[in-house]
Amino acid sequence: MKTELKPMTVVELKVARTNEMGAFLDAGTGNTSNDILLHKAQQTAQVKIGDTVKVFLYLDPKRRLTASMRVPKMRVGQIARVKVINTTSDGAFVDMGAERGIFMPFAEMHGKPKVGEIVWAKLYVDKSGRLAASMKVSDEIRRASKPAVDIKSGDSVTGAIYNITEAGAFIFSDGRHIVFVPKIEIPRPLRVGEVVTVRVTFVRDDGRLNASLRGTKELELDPDAEKIFAFMQANGGELGFNDKSPPEKIFAVFKLSKAAFKRAVGHLFKRRLIQKFGDNFKLAE
Repeated sequence: MKTELKPMTVVELKVARTNEMGAFLDAGTGNTSNDILLHKAQQTAQVKIGDTVKVFLYLDPKRRLTASMRVPKMRVGQIARVKVINTTSDGAFVDMGAERGIFMPFAEMHGKPKVGEIVWAKLYVDKSGRLAASMKVSDEIRRASKPAVDIKSGDSVTGAIYNITEAGAFIFSDGRHIVFVPKIEIPRPLRVGEVVTVRVTFVRDDGRLNASLRGTKELELDPDAEKIFAFMQANGGELGFNDKSPPEKIFAVFKLSKAAFKRAVGHLFKRRLIQKFGDNFKLAE
């Protein structure tokens, strides 16, 4: 028994007959009235009776199942930056190269993308067997990313934001690096999909980057304070050192004397960028 054909799916069907409008594809029901039109305007190459063609199925304005040889350029599971072409109360439609936009349910969005915006998205098959889009691409970006081995603190990197959380913004850079910008380093509202250039503040052991949308002058931090501030960003927001810490341990981590360390911590505290937390310091809320 042949599977029921549905819109928003990609299938291979045989050409049953042709006329001046185009080709009619065998829907497998045994009833020619169910054959699916592949209009000449939706053909990317000439077809003839007996050919098996790969097509994207969608509903025409009269709600009839229609075929197009313009199938999505992405495979299921792939990610790409795609353009939002329409929005509804239930979600949005994005351009993935098919004859019609691919639906992105509201539950699969990060934020509320607007028409014309370009966002990171993946192609997937929903529970009903239809193709759909999702902005939940963190796992796919993690697999596609590479460690930053040629980047140092102070460098600038550019990339597109793929998620924003209470903690901060996540960026996939042009060099395929994952970049995290903590909330304290974001001086203005951001939108998912926005392309930004950020200043690297810390290179983590796993090759990911911490960064800031603020300039060094804006923070008015000297290099020692900047180094400690970046360490805290990468250390869960905590310092783990204080004025009772052994000088050799301070030097081993920060390459600073104890006196320089205390001056830098004092500078951060006066700027209200950090706060006392028992015997420790943490980033200010």
